[in-house]
Amino acid sequence: MNYKGDIIEESLENKNVLKDLNIISTRIEKVTEEHQTPWLSQWTLHTIEVADEEADNLAEKLRDALDSEHGWYIDYRNENYHYVIFKDKFFKLNRGKKSDYDKMIRYGISVGTPGYQLPNFADLPIDAFSIQ
Repeated sequence: MNYKGDIIEESLENKNVLKDLNIISTRIEKVTEEHQTPWLSQWTLHTIEVADEEADNLAEKLRDALDSEHGWYIDYRNENYHYVIFKDKFFKLNRGKKSDYDKMIRYGISVGTPGYQLPNFADLPIDAFSIQ
């Protein structure tokens, strides 16, 4: 089962990783105070689709490509699992297990990611990102 998610291009220290991705759409979002990235004027969001057999390998590549100065993360999910990738660590979360999300959120906050920006178990309906 394929995964779907978004990558903020500006979160990447090594943008070469984008060449190997299946980008299905791109949109530009103007940065506001709520984004908490005042060093940027915009976010370039690429929606990606990831084959199940590539999900672990891609998580490692993205982990290595992320900006090392800020608490960025990248995530993609299917009906059963949710990958949340930080600079030095990635989580493969069981979408039916709240404790998986609790561990990831604690880690994300510890590396400087605003808590309200992190994926939250309660906010993720099981079919929110299923691939059509």
